Order: sequence, then C-alpha cells, then structure tokens
Amino acid sequence: MIPNSNQTVQFYLDDELIQIPIENQQETLLDFIRLKKNNTSVKEGCGEGDCGACLVLQAQTEQGKLVYKPVNSCIKFVPALHKKSIYTAKYISKSLQELHPVQQAMVTCHGSQCGFCTPGFVISLLAHYLDSQSKKANEDEVINAISGNLCRCTGYRPIIEAGLQMQEFNEPIRFSRADAFSVERLQ
Repeated sequence: MIPNSNQTVQFYLDDELIQIPIENQQETLLDFIRLKKNNTSVKEGCGEGDCGACLVLQAQTEQGKLVYKPVNSCIKFVPALHKKSIYTAKYISKSLQELHPVQQAMVTCHGSQCGFCTPGFVISLLAHYLDSQSKKANEDEVINAISGNLCRCTGYRPIIEAGLQMQEFNEPIRFSRADAFSVERLQ
C-alpha cells in the first residue's frame, strides 16, 4: 500500500529507519539517497531506469518470505517504499578490509574500470548471490543477473567472471545468506 500525500512513509535505508511525511509524491529514491542522505554510492546514469547505475537492493516480504531484488532508484518514488527495506552498495560490507564476496570478486577479477557502473553491478550480483540456490553459478545465470546493467567501458567479461567466482569466497558476516534471511531482516 502506498500512503497518500497527507501520510508518513516508513522504510529502512541501510538498516536506518526512515519516517518522513510525504511532501512530494514524485521524489525519487535516487534524489532522496543522494541529496538528503549524502550517499553518493548510488549513481545517476540515464535517469530512465535503463542503465542500472542507480540500482539499490530492495527487500520486502512476499507470502511470509523475504525477497530481494535490484530496483532502479531513479524511477522508484519514495512513497512506494512504504514498509520495505533498501540497501545500497556502500552498506553491504563493514569496511574496505571486510569486503563482501561480491565486492571481493569484483576486485579480484578487475571487474571495475571507470567505476561509475560498479555499484549497480554489485547490487545485481548481490541479488543473484542471495537468490542463488546453488553454490556454483553458471555463466548464463550471471549474464541474466546483470542484464539490467550497462558498462560503457565494455568490460563485461571481468564482471561475468566475478559473478562466477563470488561463491568461492567465505561467507561474510553482513549479508551472508543467513544474515540476509534472518528474523531481524523481516522488520
């Protein structure tokens, strides 16, 4: 349910509870994250939901189960976030010394060139990491997982390799499969 303009929207952003009155029905999540929360890890590329630079991970319950999916923050309006949790690429690891397996795989495989699209690719791969039933992703699954992301440097091969290797790293503390689907995440 999306609240109307005289109500408050409540959602989590990187595990911070956000409760704000709806002042602008058409404020995008991208603008909220960048302008009001000063989080520049979410990039604006096309502004039309086509390039994936602005991807964030959305968590919501569906039929009692927690489901994660990448969403384009440039076309997602803040009122539509009511009772959802949003995570940015900046949040998924505690520090540069404790990278998430998705991030570590991107580093190991040299999956980042200019870096502009990297947070979006990390979010797409994280959604696949959390959704994957097997410990070994195949190339077609990885390609499908990143199909909403554009790399203007045409560097897809290293990113695909990162998607194939991310399962080989140790489970992290934050956003391990156990943590991602824990009762605490069902807030």
